[in-house]
Amino acid sequence: MFKKNKKQPELDLNSLPYHVGIIMDGNGRWAQKHLLPRVAGHRAAMVNVKKAIRLSSDIGIRVLTLYAFSTENWKRPKDEVSALMSILLEYLGRELEEMHKKEVVVRTIGDITGLPQAVADLLVHSIEKTRYNKGMILNLALNYGSRTEIIRAVRSIAQEVREEKLGVEDINENVFANHLYTSGVPDPDLIIRTSGEQRISNFLLYQLAYSELYFTPALFPDFDETEYVKALAEYQSRKRRFGGI
Repeated sequence: MFKKNKKQPELDLNSLPYHVGIIMDGNGRWAQKHLLPRVAGHRAAMVNVKKAIRLSSDIGIRVLTLYAFSTENWKRPKDEVSALMSILLEYLGRELEEMHKKEVVVRTIGDITGLPQAVADLLVHSIEKTRYNKGMILNLALNYGSRTEIIRAVRSIAQEVREEKLGVEDINENVFANHLYTSGVPDPDLIIRTSGEQRISNFLLYQLAYSELYFTPALFPDFDETEYVKALAEYQSRKRRFGGI
């Protein structure tokens, strides 16, 4: 259960974002700052992954999407990529049962078939195990890139048109959205990026058309519950107009 501490701003639990996306950035810089190898930053980040999932679930956020591994991250050194995959295996293996007890629904966005077989198998198991839960949806963006997602959707729609399952005149925003990885999930209300960088980095480009953006200098291993609550409070201070007055 959520318990506010004295450092945290007040939150209106009746006015929370339905869907939050987090670009978890700064693990390597955190490690460098602490004179540690980069992999230590990724391990430290897992602590705050758990905190973000637990807090989101406890206060009633319905969808949390975590940008965990992008299609561009394959460019990193092989030993770092291998360590990231090992940490993911370790984390899911350790935390799945607790998430299941909290009724969290585990889903993925991205091409998980491109991940190591052990990782893909555990993800499929996690998805199946939690499929019928009634709590928060946890979207793990793994081997994910928004441009690739959009091209994939275009190809899928083009194939349906070719097979005469869909008419060109029938293509609209809803049809397009239903061909994205996030089909059936409302667009994010709030996108948070840690580490001070102010860019989106190929994350949910179509879906964030009217998302509120929040950039914090906190490196992700320092992005604890207090930092998360600050982001949510900032979201609640904004007036969303969706192009209107």
